[in-house]
Amino acid sequence: MNPAGLIPTADALVAHWGWFQFFLMLTFPLHLLAMNAMLGTALVAVIAHLMPGEQHRGLSHELAKSLPFLVAFTVNLGVAPLLFVNVLYGQMLYSSTVLMGLFWLAIIPVLIIAYYLAYLYDFSFKRLGNLAMFVVLLVLALLLVVGFLFTNNMTMMISPASWTRWFTTPGGTLLNLSDPTLFARYLHMMTGSLAVGGLFVALYSATVLKGESAVSEAGIKVGMTVFSWLTLLQIVVGTWFLLALSPEIMKRFMGGTVGATALFAAGMLLAVATLFTGFKRMLWPTVWLTLPLVYVMSFMRDSVRTGYLAPYFDMSMVPVKVQWSPLVFFLVTLLFGVGLVVWMVLQLPALKKTGHTSGQ
Repeated sequence: MNPAGLIPTADALVAHWGWFQFFLMLTFPLHLLAMNAMLGTALVAVIAHLMPGEQHRGLSHELAKSLPFLVAFTVNLGVAPLLFVNVLYGQMLYSSTVLMGLFWLAIIPVLIIAYYLAYLYDFSFKRLGNLAMFVVLLVLALLLVVGFLFTNNMTMMISPASWTRWFTTPGGTLLNLSDPTLFARYLHMMTGSLAVGGLFVALYSATVLKGESAVSEAGIKVGMTVFSWLTLLQIVVGTWFLLALSPEIMKRFMGGTVGATALFAAGMLLAVATLFTGFKRMLWPTVWLTLPLVYVMSFMRDSVRTGYLAPYFDMSMVPVKVQWSPLVFFLVTLLFGVGLVVWMVLQLPALKKTGHTSGQ
């Protein structure tokens, strides 16, 4: 069966697709940064529990206070890019979501449980005692499961040839386990996220926790160590992911496409630079190198998606029925929302100073 015959007709767009592509590439890295901070905070909290000394216990306690906020920011910052993907590739995403419908719906209760446990870890930190480590470890495991389900959907979305399995398994229980890129892609994403999350912990310790010298120093040391070693592992996993791509897609990054090749070269240079500054524990240079690296990786991910969908879908062929009012309303709402989020982030140090009583 021709897999192209299974793809629904694309809905008309209310503006040129370039608008939605711009906002997708603007908002997705923001979601990534929040997700990285969330996962890395949970990982470093687990590591700190395993290390001796009151400074590490104090570090776990301080990270417990930030984890619920990070879960909330990650979920909320993930809404916009998911909606933009749905606008641009709705007929593809809808189809893959139906194929794994039961697993996709399971994301909601899994997230709710993880969110609840994050609050339990925060507000019951001292009462939990040694059990606190297992609570945050469970939070991390649940969040990694959510990431695995998302990876399944995003890889199945760009693999229409796999959709024919629905005719023999129509119950919404399909995963994309046979895709040669699935596990490499998932580990590439999660390893990078945990690495950047370690950097976030180091930055958080150097700024928000700077008034507690022992805890701050412990956070910087552990965070930078996690970042450096996982970034090194990320290069290995990234090589696996590159080799797992189809030859046509891999060639895009090997000189086949100027833009993709430039992104690949920039990504490698930035990754090597962050390794140097990371192992040297040069915090701020590492931060300023990592921020553009996250954006470069986001654009590389988009190039992979475009390449895989090229035989089935051409964005320029989608009909456009211009309606400017929804776009203007969105822009106004976006600016208001970004301003509100920035204001909330700026309030976190003040909340800490006034005596956040969680975990007492």
